[in-house]
Amino acid sequence: MAYEQEINRRRTFAIISHPDAGKTTLTEKLLLYGGAIHVAGAVKSNKIKKTATSDWMEIEKQRGISVATSVMGFEYRGYKINILDTPGHQDFAEDTFRTLTAVDSVIIVVDAAKGVEAQTRKLMQVCTMRKTPVMIFVNKMDREGKDPFDLLDELEAELGIGVRPLSWPINMGMKFKGVYNIYQEKLNLYTPDKQKVSETVAVDIDSAELDAMVGEDDAAKLRQDLELIDGVYDPFDVKDYLAADIAPVFFGSALNTFGVRELLDCFVEIAPAPLPVEAEERRVVPTEEAFTGFVFKIHANMDPNHRSCIAFVKVCSGRFERNVNYKHIRLGKMLKFSAPTAFMAQKKETVDEAYAGDIVGLPDTGNFKIGDTLTSGEELHFKGLPSFSPEMFKYIENADPMKTKQLNKGLEQLMGEGVAQLFTHANNNRKIVGTVGQLQFEVIEYRLLHEYGAQCRWEPISLYKACWIESDDAAEIENFKRRKFQYIATDKDGRDVFLAESGYLLQMAQADFPKIRFHFTSEF
Repeated sequence: MAYEQEINRRRTFAIISHPDAGKTTLTEKLLLYGGAIHVAGAVKSNKIKKTATSDWMEIEKQRGISVATSVMGFEYRGYKINILDTPGHQDFAEDTFRTLTAVDSVIIVVDAAKGVEAQTRKLMQVCTMRKTPVMIFVNKMDREGKDPFDLLDELEAELGIGVRPLSWPINMGMKFKGVYNIYQEKLNLYTPDKQKVSETVAVDIDSAELDAMVGEDDAAKLRQDLELIDGVYDPFDVKDYLAADIAPVFFGSALNTFGVRELLDCFVEIAPAPLPVEAEERRVVPTEEAFTGFVFKIHANMDPNHRSCIAFVKVCSGRFERNVNYKHIRLGKMLKFSAPTAFMAQKKETVDEAYAGDIVGLPDTGNFKIGDTLTSGEELHFKGLPSFSPEMFKYIENADPMKTKQLNKGLEQLMGEGVAQLFTHANNNRKIVGTVGQLQFEVIEYRLLHEYGAQCRWEPISLYKACWIESDDAAEIENFKRRKFQYIATDKDGRDVFLAESGYLLQMAQADFPKIRFHFTSEF
């Protein structure tokens, strides 16, 4: 029984949003409530400039954006919470897509002034596809923004999901007075403070006490709004939320630590415990005794003093234990791990055991690739970890011949992380890096120099798409490779890739070689 209780008290979720909606700030404040940090912005890069706990890579502190998904765990009210803070910037969307395969629910952060933005829409599609339960936090209520009712309509229309407000703001911007917590029927009065938490008062909505607290006009408007909410929206039903049909909405200001506790209290109560995961062979249920898990992310250089990689493993079922042999399915060999770690952003501690729903970091000496499965012995393959076809390409050249070894090592580790894709041209053996966005080239160059001491130089190459090719007819593949020799490359796993210079050339190739399948994600 204790074993099932351990699993049922786990809550593993990702925080996603468009850049600058306040996602990393919200993560900080959740950690503040969990007692995991005691002052927000607790990681100081110097005395003046405070940076976020979850943004620990040097480049993230400089740019003020999240580049990699970071994993943090803490205890709150008897629950074990695992947060994955994801990059909002679209150039790192692939990292975020993969992270969404490892979580059971999602919190979306929306800027009250800007509403739903492009990146949020794209990420919501992934949640819809996977039927992941979603909660929405409307942030920055302490600034002027859109009318809350208009925002709710926009959320429904843009995200394609029903919404139900569970807290409601009293004014906004300069006149912002607080939120009424519909879920707990309490009033939360606003006092702006970036470090501490404001108090909550239980108050009857029809009492004169409310008028005294927020003023008669605002109290009247709040009663009117709540009546309208009850009239327009169905009563909140947890079943609808868990089925991903309804998204509860909370209002607040993450920067001022306001409205965050309501979100967290409601979240731990209603969010799903670890859910079953689909493998190719069967459905894996979290409460099974045998351990199973998959690698959804690999990160190089968590510690700049050691050139180590860490593979992030989502535990899907059973209990993971230190120093126990587990089977690496792709390699077909048994491995044991003497120093598995749990994370609090960059700080990590060795753990002896982890349960379904937890994220464990395993030191990696080159054994793991994204998507690898680990089990107690059963042959299982978890699915759904795509790499997308890149949209931007550049030749990467070594700018310092004395550092060839460092460059190759750095490229191998960064590509293993899934930061970008590396192709080797069959014609001239030159290396081509393919990314989803321009910013990734800058990140790669920066990390090669600062983490591996290797300098690279980019050279332009005009390509439209890279697609993986396969066919049941080996002769047809050989014929294709011979005729398109100058457009053929291999990826880091040695698979054949066709580099199309234009959409027209790609269409022509597809028409001329009907027996060949062209894939635009690496998972096939």
